[in-house]
Amino acid sequence: MASTTVLLREDIDTLGGRGEVVKVRAGYARNYLLPQGLATLATKGNVRQIELEREALLKKAAVERATAEAQKDQMGVIELAFVRKAGEGGTLFGSVTSMDIAEALQAKGYEIDRRKIALRDAIKETGEYKVKVRLHRDVVLEVPVTVTAEGGGEAAAEEKAAKKGRKAKAETSDVDAKLGDAEGDAYTEPATEETPAE
Repeated sequence: MASTTVLLREDIDTLGGRGEVVKVRAGYARNYLLPQGLATLATKGNVRQIELEREALLKKAAVERATAEAQKDQMGVIELAFVRKAGEGGTLFGSVTSMDIAEALQAKGYEIDRRKIALRDAIKETGEYKVKVRLHRDVVLEVPVTVTAEGGGEAAAEEKAAKKGRKAKAETSDVDAKLGDAEGDAYTEPATEETPAE
């Protein structure tokens, strides 16, 4: 297969970082990277230009990383809270998505693109979560997100107590199962003799 060498102008997760020279398939470069301005061709004729551009891109990346580090330090105290309608058991009627988180961050004065919020699936239950926000390729911030049920603290307190009760019950059943496994065949249920009804 034909391949082409290109200089990346932007970070691309699957290829590499800004300023790196990488080999890609010719069609990928011709149809996507070059028209989008994400890369330039690395040929013998423009090697010097590429080196200058690479140095400039690396300097720019260093400045952006320093800015992202400063922003991470500044945003380290942020906690987000969402109040949503929820049914029994804490299941939400709807969900909290990366767009909701981006809007909440914007309301606090931080402009973060929703695509930089690493939320695998939308949040669909009440509780406390840690959501990763990618400020730079190498700088990731974990933002605590709390989702509570609409209706106040009483419902949330009852919900947490119910969840803890279910969790404790599950843990005790796990412990019982482990004890049964640990004892192996030595543990058997006592047999009860049934007398036939006469």
